[in-house]
Amino acid sequence: MCEPIKVGILGLGKYLPEKILTNKDLEKIVDTTDEWIMSRTGIKERRIARDNEATSDMATEAARRALEAAKLKPEDIDLIIVATITPDMFFPATACLVQEKLGARTVPAFDVSVACSGFIYGIAIAKQFIASGVYKHALVVASEKLSSITDWTDRNTCVLFGDGAGAAVLGPVDRGGILSTYLGADGKQGELIKLPAGGSRIPATKKSIEDKLHFIKMNGSELFKHAVRIMADAALQATKPIGLKAEDINLVIPHQANVRILHAAAKRMGLSTDKIYLNIEKYGNMSAASSAVALVEAVEEGRIKRGDKILLDAFGGGLTWGAIVIEW
Repeated sequence: MCEPIKVGILGLGKYLPEKILTNKDLEKIVDTTDEWIMSRTGIKERRIARDNEATSDMATEAARRALEAAKLKPEDIDLIIVATITPDMFFPATACLVQEKLGARTVPAFDVSVACSGFIYGIAIAKQFIASGVYKHALVVASEKLSSITDWTDRNTCVLFGDGAGAAVLGPVDRGGILSTYLGADGKQGELIKLPAGGSRIPATKKSIEDKLHFIKMNGSELFKHAVRIMADAALQATKPIGLKAEDINLVIPHQANVRILHAAAKRMGLSTDKIYLNIEKYGNMSAASSAVALVEAVEEGRIKRGDKILLDAFGGGLTWGAIVIEW
C-alpha cells in the first residue's frame, strides 16, 4: 500500500477592503464607546467592503495573490473550495464564480458553509484529495462580507464583524506539511449564532425584513462558554495523536473572535499568550476569513519560520470547530 502524499501550503494570499471603520466611527452610529468595545472584544477597527464588492471579488483577489506566491497559474489548480457564509448568492456556488474570474479550468468547485471554522474545514477537505493522489493542487479560499448581514443598529453585534479574504494553495511537499486535522460539530447548539431568515425555513418576506431576521443573531455569553472549551479540546484532539504537547507548538493561530475568549482558551490549553497570534484589533471577526488572514500575516511578519509547528484552531456557528497542525 502506498504511503499518503505529504501535503503542505505552497502559497498564501490575502485581500482586505480599503475602507476602515473605527470604534470612534461606531460611536456615531450606535450607543457604544471605543473603551467599551476594546475592553470586551479587543477590536479597534475593521474593514468594510464597497457596496459593489462581493464575496467572490475579494476571494478572487486573495486567490490570485496565493497563486503568485505558490508560483502557479490558475490552470494548475485541480480543486477550488471557498469557505463562506456570505456567498454572492445561494447558487451558483461562490467557488464557481471564483473559478470563472480566475480563468481556471473546469475543475471541481464548491463552497463550505461552516461559519468561522470554514478555512480549517476547507484545508482538511483539500488535504485528503491531495494525500490520496486524486488531485495535485487545491485552492482553498475563505472570504466574507459580513457587513452585508450585520444589523448596524445592534450594538452587541455590529461592533464585532468585518470583511476580508484569505487564500491558500495546497500541494505535495517533501517534508513537514499538514501533520494532523481534527473537525467537529454540535447541531444542538446551532441556535447560539445564526442568520434566521432567507432560507427555506423563513423565506424572505416583508415581515422577515421588518423583523430584521436577515441579520446575524447571537447569544454572546453562552457562545463564550462553549468557545473556550471547544478551542482547548480541539487543540488537544489535533496534537495528542501525533505526540505533541503544548510546549511543542511554536505558534497558535486562532479564529479571531474575541480577545477574552482567546486568552481564556490559551490558559486552558496551558499556553502563554505570547504564543497566540492576534490581529483582531485591526480586523475584528471576519468569520472564515479570520484564520486565513491571520496565517498570512503571521508569515509576513516573520512569526513563522521553517520547521515551526503551527496550530490553527477555530470554532464557529453550527456549532462547528476544527484544528490543524502544520510543520512549516
